[in-house]
Amino acid sequence: MAKAFFIYEAGGPDVLKLQEYSLDSPGLHQVRIRQLAVGVNYHDIYVRSGLYNSLSLPGVPGIEATGIVEEVGAGVTLVKIGDCVTYISSSYGAYADERLIDESLLIRVPEAVDSKLAACMMVRGLTAQVLLHEVFSVDSSHTILVHAAAGGGRLLCQWAKHLGARVIGTVGNEEKAQTARALGCDHAILYRQENFVDRVMDVTGGEGVDVAYDSVGKDTFSGSMDCLKTLGYLVSFGQTSGPVEPLLVSRLAEKSTTLVRPILSHYIANSERRESIANGFFDAISSGVLTPRTEHEYAFSDVGQAQADMEARKTSGAVVLTVS
Repeated sequence: MAKAFFIYEAGGPDVLKLQEYSLDSPGLHQVRIRQLAVGVNYHDIYVRSGLYNSLSLPGVPGIEATGIVEEVGAGVTLVKIGDCVTYISSSYGAYADERLIDESLLIRVPEAVDSKLAACMMVRGLTAQVLLHEVFSVDSSHTILVHAAAGGGRLLCQWAKHLGARVIGTVGNEEKAQTARALGCDHAILYRQENFVDRVMDVTGGEGVDVAYDSVGKDTFSGSMDCLKTLGYLVSFGQTSGPVEPLLVSRLAEKSTTLVRPILSHYIANSERRESIANGFFDAISSGVLTPRTEHEYAFSDVGQAQADMEARKTSGAVVLTVS
């Protein structure tokens, strides 16, 4: 019997219920995966809490994991039994020790990439690739602002610095400021001790930044808008502090700024684009441009504690559940 964490109602970490369920043989273009590791994301918390009503209940949350192909159904040509694969699935189901999944969602993990790392870094890595290369093409002429620079913004900072940008990051304490600087931040702003808007305008000579990457949401959104230069871009891609209040379109007219709310699943909707974006991330790892690592590792059975620690900001960086 397979095991998975089911949610029957929205709530705190205690609504995650581990139970056995029967797994059918894979159907057309499906494979059965024995999962090795599962990534934990804020998206999972939004789903569990009810902030996102995107999982039909009862249901199994989780959007990314890594595993070994154990059985293939009819028509499968993209992977074979024994392959180590990873995936991002907008239809959820990752919080399981085994599962069925369509082959079109799978990405083979290069031998040089650790399976645990792939399990918890695909959303972050592919998001960074999309944000820096497609949503806004960052280069050496740009100054950028990255919130949560020592947490969810780590890859953005490191990759943007490699591209030659001047990087300003916000962090919560001096320890995280040191981490942000090591990742390539030219300026690390301690947002609890200083007004990040004033500091950004100070270090940019009053000009502002070309683009602000904001994964925090409610608490930083307005300030991020204020940090933009004329014709600047605000990329809002998360809401760890809560959803952003409705915005008057006239607010954008103050500096002719552009607001974008990209969703990763839209950029990787077909297998060709997904593979191309994933290969860009894998290449950045293998070349040493990016040096991600699993910062926090929990047993599969401790998923509730992992989510609680993430909500309490006791974690920083990637969080992974080890299944086997």
